[in-house]
Amino acid sequence: MAFVLRALANGSDGVFIGGCWLGECHYVTEGNYDALSMMHLTRKVLELIGVNPGRLRLEWISGSEGMRYAEVMNDFGRQLKGFGPIGEGEGLDRTALKLKFLAVKKILPYLKLVERERLRVRFKTEEEYDNYFGSDEVNSLIRELVGEKLAISQITTLLATSPLSTREISDSLRIKPAEVSRHLNSAARQGLVRYDESQKRYAIA
Repeated sequence: MAFVLRALANGSDGVFIGGCWLGECHYVTEGNYDALSMMHLTRKVLELIGVNPGRLRLEWISGSEGMRYAEVMNDFGRQLKGFGPIGEGEGLDRTALKLKFLAVKKILPYLKLVERERLRVRFKTEEEYDNYFGSDEVNSLIRELVGEKLAISQITTLLATSPLSTREISDSLRIKPAEVSRHLNSAARQGLVRYDESQKRYAIA
């Protein structure tokens, strides 16, 4: 996940990952199963920060499938052109995009823990992974375990630049004011932010 996010944060419009077909790797490894699971989680995280999850693509291509590789890459290139440059295609300026990726970077160890402890599964087919990560249960779990943590990370990263009001935070991060207030209350209870009465703004604690 760290490598994918670093590439996107540095301005890459997309990231392609290629691997052996499931169950057909020449080596005794389950790396492609782990990659599939992590790809789904990374796409969920991209969606949470307002970045098109389609900018990350995973395909299975064997060493003998040169034509398929060329077709997949050409298709992905056309897809990325349709999305537009990263950030611009999502309506985010470079500053906002950089802040969002920095916020994700800060909680990467936590995301890896969530993946290992709560989301790691082992299925035989890609369809089973798609169904699992597309289920209401997993989406609810990600909103609960990752959504708030990520929102608070974005808020504290933003407040590190200067004290801001709820409305200013909402406008900068494109998060609804009511949600910003809820996350600020949670962050205050954790001792991460404080309300500055003199400025009528929130600041880093």
